[in-house]
Amino acid sequence: MAPEHDNADIAPREFSGPTDRTRRGITAVYTGDGKGKSTAGFGAALRALGRGMDVAVVQFMKGPWVSGEFPALEKFGARVEVHRMGEGFTWDTKDLEKDKACARAAWDMCVKLLKEGRHGLYLFDEILYVLKYRFLPVDEVVAGLKLKPPLAHLILTGRDAPPEIIAAADLVTEMKEVKHPYRSGIAAQAGFDY
Repeated sequence: MAPEHDNADIAPREFSGPTDRTRRGITAVYTGDGKGKSTAGFGAALRALGRGMDVAVVQFMKGPWVSGEFPALEKFGARVEVHRMGEGFTWDTKDLEKDKACARAAWDMCVKLLKEGRHGLYLFDEILYVLKYRFLPVDEVVAGLKLKPPLAHLILTGRDAPPEIIAAADLVTEMKEVKHPYRSGIAAQAGFDY
């Protein structure tokens, strides 16, 4: 079966795609119902650190549980600024007003970081959930994304990216679940899932 991209029959040296190598910051969205959205964002953060960039992470929603990404990022010291702002998923906290207040505080931190412009990559992990639940107005977030420094990269993660966010992004990847271990009764695994 032939690959489904436009240049399937062209050798790489014959590819006539973009040749402009101008550096410009990318706004990326990792969305969809499949696993790997946050993982993709943290992978990009690690890549940015490997290239000498400083990274800022604001995590919405996930709450107090410890994911392996954070102890790993701590090893980079002052080159990584992390703000874990959520109190947990809405279905865990059951306090709608507190969830909205946490979302507002996290977004205010995002805006502050973008205005300061000190980082090469910004990861706003799980922000799309707070938009889905209408804890923040989509138009306010779209306007805030324009504060991104021109050469910095910005990543937004979570399910159900609204059309306005998709339109504002340079890259949108939708993770699609094909098979998941949870459905076979396999619990989340440290070092793989968190």
